[in-house]
Amino acid sequence: MIPTRLFIAAAATLATTTIAAQAHSTRPIDREMDRQAASIEDGRQSGKITWREGRKLRSEQRKIYRARNRFLADGDLNGREYRRLRSMQKSAAWNIVNEKHDGWRRWKILPRVGR
Repeated sequence: MIPTRLFIAAAATLATTTIAAQAHSTRPIDREMDRQAASIEDGRQSGKITWREGRKLRSEQRKIYRARNRFLADGDLNGREYRRLRSMQKSAAWNIVNEKHDGWRRWKILPRVGR
């Protein structure tokens, strides 16, 4: 009788840890979202990102944020959803770098407008 209880307890522990291991943390995604938002704002402050480019980049960030919220609606983030968000963030990071180094700049004599 004792081995059966031990087996059931071990199986229950294994099932709970397996389920917990499948859920991904949102911490890396949130950290990257903060980093990208700061990078966009830094580019806007320095003039490397124009007003129109900033609008486009912030729109892309909102799209990632909405996808994150949609994926987390059921309470956890599975592997496919995590990879999709990271792919979206990687694409957004490339877009930020490209916009910062594309040669378009805000003229120094013009005031910085918008967010």
